[in-house]
Amino acid sequence: MTTIERDLLHTVETDSISAGRHFWGRAALSLSTLWLAASFVLQAAYVSGWITFGFDNWRPVLYAYVLWAIVLCVSRVVLYGEAGKKALFVLPAALFVVAMVVFPLLFALWVGFSDWNLASLTGRKFNGLDNLRRMLSDPFYANALVNMVLYSLAIAVEYAIAFGLALLLSQDIAARKFWRVTFLVPLMLSPVAVSWMVGKSMLETRFGPIARLARWLGWENPSFFGDPLTARLSIMIMDAWTFIPFMMIMLLAGLQALNREVLEAAEVDGATKWQRFWQVIFPLMLPVSVTAVMIRVIFKLKLADIIITVTAGGPGGATDSVTSFIYREYRDRSNVGYGTLLAIIYLIIIVVGMTMLLKVSDRIVRRMTGRL
Repeated sequence: MTTIERDLLHTVETDSISAGRHFWGRAALSLSTLWLAASFVLQAAYVSGWITFGFDNWRPVLYAYVLWAIVLCVSRVVLYGEAGKKALFVLPAALFVVAMVVFPLLFALWVGFSDWNLASLTGRKFNGLDNLRRMLSDPFYANALVNMVLYSLAIAVEYAIAFGLALLLSQDIAARKFWRVTFLVPLMLSPVAVSWMVGKSMLETRFGPIARLARWLGWENPSFFGDPLTARLSIMIMDAWTFIPFMMIMLLAGLQALNREVLEAAEVDGATKWQRFWQVIFPLMLPVSVTAVMIRVIFKLKLADIIITVTAGGPGGATDSVTSFIYREYRDRSNVGYGTLLAIIYLIIIVVGMTMLLKVSDRIVRRMTGRL
């Protein structure tokens, strides 16, 4: 036994790896890659109807991918020694992401460019760009996109209310802890519970207490979900009531973390309350504000449960969000191919929009914080 073999702390570098070890590592990786590619191509051709033989399902391809992932991890160590061991800290997580994200996206693309209605006996058929052409001429999907813009713009009002509540609850007021817990109650409820409690009960046209109050105030026939404009506003209010506490608690945490010396210095310099807010507090709170608004935008873009429960997209699709429209495309029309394409396009819009919004907000934060 050599000195190196007895030294358990010996570092195996790439240069010290034997030619035989390098050959078998490359061979194992090449064979597993070939098997994965062959099984995938075979199954894809079989499912597409190009060949008459193949697997009953995609499970063998999954097994081939798992085998390839294991061989890939082992081969990193065999071929690169210590550098390969370092890669094992990241590589399994990356392979898991590929399995859980990339493969489903590829399958979604495969489904999105096909005519696949679960109510049809013909099964899935490739239809090229027909779903895309249908989407471009679909007025209901266009209306859902416009609604998402309106719903997202309402975040500005939600942010202003949340900031005001955070400023109020950061002051030394009576029963401050009680009011903090009270304002957080809507956040503790699920949107479905809010939909039934507020939309189906309190806003009910005949017996709801808010409808009775509206009639007492002179609204002869209060119908909160019968008119498109009123229905949209009602959805916005219910959604805002649920998520304003979320932004409020984030902004409150940011206010409590502010440097008190800066605020005291501004007060000593004779700044008014408005000047202290607009020129000191607001710029210092911008990083927290951007984070709160971005997270709120993400939640808003997924808005569906309140709409599905209360209006089901009505009246006439006036309150539909993109998510609720896609949900009804799946559930009511069983149109898997078209619904999947809509979801893919919406995902692309979200990624591009959020990227642009992050860049713009970063510039605004840099400009305003640079003045301090």
